[in-house]
Amino acid sequence: MKLTIRKDELNDAIQHVSKATSPRPTIPILGGIKFDATHQGVTLTASDADISIQSFIPVEDGDLVIAKVDKPGSVVLPSKFFVEIVKKLPSDEIEIEVREHHQTMIRSGSSDIQMLGLDPEEFPVLPTIEESESITVPGDLLKSMIRQTVFAASTSEQTPILTGVLWNLHEGELKFVSTDRHRLASRVAPVDCDPSYRFSNIVISGKTLVELSRLVPDENCKVDIVVADNQVLFKMNQVLFYSRILDGTYPDTSKIIPKEFQTELVLHTKKLMDAIDRAYLMSREEKTNIVRLATQDDGLIEISSSSTELGRVTEHLEVKQLTGEPLRIAFNSKYMLDALKVIDSEYLFIGFRGAMSPIIIKPTDHDNSLHLILPYRTTG
Repeated sequence: MKLTIRKDELNDAIQHVSKATSPRPTIPILGGIKFDATHQGVTLTASDADISIQSFIPVEDGDLVIAKVDKPGSVVLPSKFFVEIVKKLPSDEIEIEVREHHQTMIRSGSSDIQMLGLDPEEFPVLPTIEESESITVPGDLLKSMIRQTVFAASTSEQTPILTGVLWNLHEGELKFVSTDRHRLASRVAPVDCDPSYRFSNIVISGKTLVELSRLVPDENCKVDIVVADNQVLFKMNQVLFYSRILDGTYPDTSKIIPKEFQTELVLHTKKLMDAIDRAYLMSREEKTNIVRLATQDDGLIEISSSSTELGRVTEHLEVKQLTGEPLRIAFNSKYMLDALKVIDSEYLFIGFRGAMSPIIIKPTDHDNSLHLILPYRTTG
């Protein structure tokens, strides 16, 4: 293999695919990036047990010549070193030549580097996915849906299925749900697909979705999503992102979401978030994160937290609307803040069915998202 390639385009592709290389691979080949050079362009691939990422660099982009492939071929190069060295090479062009036994020469300006490559035949083959049906989601919407749900996924490997986000598609509406048994987040959005196409119980690791979100370009781009038996393929620009689907059945969370409430509040989102944030500082010192909320006769609500060593924080907030019975409730302020930070509405609705029933938080502008937090049982 012998080629010359522009440094910027190569660096961008490496930054994309290197997210799939394992820092401590079980076998050396998984710590590498595979190069496949043809006269059409250069394909870079990296893979671990959960995700695979592939990026294609065409030889030309309009009038711009990006790569010149003198001799097609393949090699696997150690990711950790290669990622760092490409960023530091002095010239705008890089020449890569692979000789016998995968010995690789990298030249750029005054730099001449010899690298021991690995046999590309040992690199895992990417999954074959039937692409007969797919959905198309705007990149900014996909990133938003991930951001508004992934934080509620569990971080405990004792229940692996809960470390993921549940995806369901029904009648052209895509729904994400995540829960760690103490809280829940859901988000729905219409997507571009055949209305008869549907899937359910597709669970993708929260960590994987965070990596995917980082790859989706900020500019307006479309992401094509193909669901197979045990893999999901995301296609964007010149990048392919493969994710393993988590094994198991996600619990039915619909039954725990109350539809009627004893007490209902409508509050200013930012003012509530700021008040709870201040109370959180005190509760964090106590290592409990417990904050209390109580309705008052004058139409205000009181938010408070206390610490045996530091003292007490008390906030009073005006409510836009308060209906139902008086209420005193305690909750995890960190969980509440996580939910409030992703609500994209000036005002929000909070519904309570009593001191020990789930707390429901929703934006008032739309019905696209819902958050649930279980309250704390406290004394006093």
